[in-house]
Amino acid sequence: MKTLRVGAMAALLALAAPLPSHALEKINFLIAAPLALPAFGPLIMAKENGYYKDAGYEVEFHTARGGLDIAKQVGVGNAEFGLSLGDAPIVVRANGIPIKVVATLGGGALGIIVARKDRNIEKIEDLRGKNISVMSFQEANFYAALSALEKVGISKSDANIQAVGPSGVIGLVLAGAVDACICTPDWEVAVQDGVSQTTSFPLKEHTATTAQAIVASDEMIAKKPEMVRAIVQATLKGMQFVMENPEAATKIYIRSVPSFDGKEDVVLRMFKNFIERTYKGQKIIGETDPDLLAQIQKSYVDLGIVYKEAPVDTFYSNAFVK
Repeated sequence: MKTLRVGAMAALLALAAPLPSHALEKINFLIAAPLALPAFGPLIMAKENGYYKDAGYEVEFHTARGGLDIAKQVGVGNAEFGLSLGDAPIVVRANGIPIKVVATLGGGALGIIVARKDRNIEKIEDLRGKNISVMSFQEANFYAALSALEKVGISKSDANIQAVGPSGVIGLVLAGAVDACICTPDWEVAVQDGVSQTTSFPLKEHTATTAQAIVASDEMIAKKPEMVRAIVQATLKGMQFVMENPEAATKIYIRSVPSFDGKEDVVLRMFKNFIERTYKGQKIIGETDPDLLAQIQKSYVDLGIVYKEAPVDTFYSNAFVK
């Protein structure tokens, strides 16, 4: 009888115990610099606010060597997703790497050339012969800058552009070791805070260029469209949170990145700069503009970055943003 009572009690306890939750599916997401940067605000919000987990995924972020390297790694299956610039497929598909943009994070652009005024730089033409830092020669902002400079008669050999990695881009400008940098809206604020007078040249005002974009391989899109949609929607929700609640986003960011504690004003200005320069301007949040990609492709053919044009609809899919 005692054995039966023990067995019955065990059965009751088993029924009363909470059922194990479904394990989150782990995915790899490549980015061009450490996640701690404000440039990845939408990703940080999606992670910290639980949007990825709510969709059923545990997203692990890894740093690659630039946007084009990200696109290549995603294309060959080394990661499920990456955050590149929206024009990355134009370059890598020409080399046989099948990726597409599945969401563009804003209607503006990511790239800005920020220059020191004390180097006699007032207009973009003044960059001839100057020393310019860039994170990598494997990122689309570098190509966009080449296009912008080419339009005012400055060839690649007419300026000394140096690939210096994430830590060197603004550091060398602040130290006076270079005259300007090809940077992002958060780094623009950092340079403005560290140099008494600066001049900014948003690349979108000088050439066709684009914002950050989520990229996935053709195989991933075909085989796991539900995963693609889930990651796209969660990330766009993160971007929308930054746009609608920059003050709240600042608090969440600093909680996630304690090294910015006490710098709330700086982070808030960085987020607001992203909203103005990068995130605004889309009728449908996340939608990719095929006309813009067509302009960029023509520019890249003219520069010799790619050798022939391809159908623009092979570069993107808007199926996951609606």
